[in-house]
Amino acid sequence: MKYDVIIVGAGSAGCALATRLSEDPERSVLLLEAGPDYPDLEQTPDELKNGGSSVSAMAESPHRWEFQSIATPQQTEPMRIVRGKAVGGSSAVNGQVFLRGDPVDYDIWASLGNHEWSYLKVLPYFRKLEMDTDFLGDFHGTDGPIPVRRHKRETWLPFQEAFYRACLEAGFPDDQDMNRPGSTGVGPVPMNNPNGIRMSTALTYVNPNRHRLNLTVRGNVLARRILFDGKRATGVEVESGGETFVVEGEKIVLSAGGIKSPHLLLLSGVGPADHLSSLGIPVVNDLPGVGQNMRDHPMVAIQLKLRGDFKIDADLPRLQTMLRYTATGSGTRNDMQIMPSYSAFLTPDDRIQIEEAHLSCMLELSLSSGELRLTSTDPHTQPHLDYRYLVDPMDRQRMREAVRLCIRLLEHEAFGGMIAERTDPTDRDLESDEALDAWVLRTVGTNYHSAGTCKMGPESDPMAVVDQYCRVHGLEGLRVVDLSICPNVVRANTNATAIMIGERAADLLN
Repeated sequence: MKYDVIIVGAGSAGCALATRLSEDPERSVLLLEAGPDYPDLEQTPDELKNGGSSVSAMAESPHRWEFQSIATPQQTEPMRIVRGKAVGGSSAVNGQVFLRGDPVDYDIWASLGNHEWSYLKVLPYFRKLEMDTDFLGDFHGTDGPIPVRRHKRETWLPFQEAFYRACLEAGFPDDQDMNRPGSTGVGPVPMNNPNGIRMSTALTYVNPNRHRLNLTVRGNVLARRILFDGKRATGVEVESGGETFVVEGEKIVLSAGGIKSPHLLLLSGVGPADHLSSLGIPVVNDLPGVGQNMRDHPMVAIQLKLRGDFKIDADLPRLQTMLRYTATGSGTRNDMQIMPSYSAFLTPDDRIQIEEAHLSCMLELSLSSGELRLTSTDPHTQPHLDYRYLVDPMDRQRMREAVRLCIRLLEHEAFGGMIAERTDPTDRDLESDEALDAWVLRTVGTNYHSAGTCKMGPESDPMAVVDQYCRVHGLEGLRVVDLSICPNVVRANTNATAIMIGERAADLLN
């Protein structure tokens, strides 16, 4: 059978795209996923549906990709990049923060030659995808697949309440609705986990629509490469159950995410010609931007040991509040984010106990960027990932300021009785800017928001990989629809944007 559309990757964007495209009963859609498929809530494992679980922290899980990467040259151990590997993708394993990003983020995309992605163009799709249970009006959706809620203040845990009070008294504004235009400050985090259930795109988009005869979902199918007839994509070489075979389609869409989509393009002969030729891969189309412009949200954590008599129930929410602000000297609004959270430990008698808390500092619009390149033609071998965090001095300056701000916030009386000691950074790490830079470069890690590696832009941009309709430049029948097309990562956790990209692209593909 030859499908009208084959979508590679059943993640946040891919599930939304497949669901919307299959609303047309005349269009056959095949959705492929390398991880397992669970057709309903009852069959979904607890680690996926439990909003408090963290697949990234588990020793082993069939529901994750784990990549080794370079964060900075100062680190001796590789940085782990964990992505979801199941229908639902990373929306099935993430922390459920549902921030949209700043309206200016999308207007910047438009200014780069992508006018179909301005804020006014994408706002209807944010509204279409969400069901906000707290706010109504022109900027919120009420009947979309994704439920969005905020923890009420009366339910905040003491550490979260203390953080909120400290931020207010430090002069930051109260921000009850972080998804409205112009919002900034401290307040409750919008989340997609009513009753503690992680509402992934598998649960919200795909599963309710499996009855459609024109929608086929296949799990445990690994895409190896895209096949071409000249410059036209004709199918996908895949493997499943120990066999390798080909599926054919009129349109092929990569929705495998910021790492796997460029990886597949490179394996298929689409990318920098010199790099492909060095590995003996026949060049289908020379696109220097594939794998470049790799963006993320670098993060460092102030680590705190809680007092022995101050314990937190591990079943309670770990994320409730957040601060967003503009760094000193920055021309970019809300370029910093600080979030209080907790770490859980397993006691000798197998009880989960929380003994540490964190203030996580995230750089939301980095000036530095990295790259992804092949190390092998084997699709099972991960690509080389170098994030090049904090290369730009302004990135380091903003992160230093965020750390010092956290130290000041922790001096507030509201934290009294909770914290036994600050374990990291030490006082010595804070003695000077040079010492703090050294600590930041040693400890900086990822917020799991890889984007930008198949940059969207006009053909006049030599680093653009796709145009604003998600079509791969110079090729026919091939599109990319996921976070990899973002010219720059948005100033927010990226799941809401990834789903919006799937929703928006469904109309652009028609």
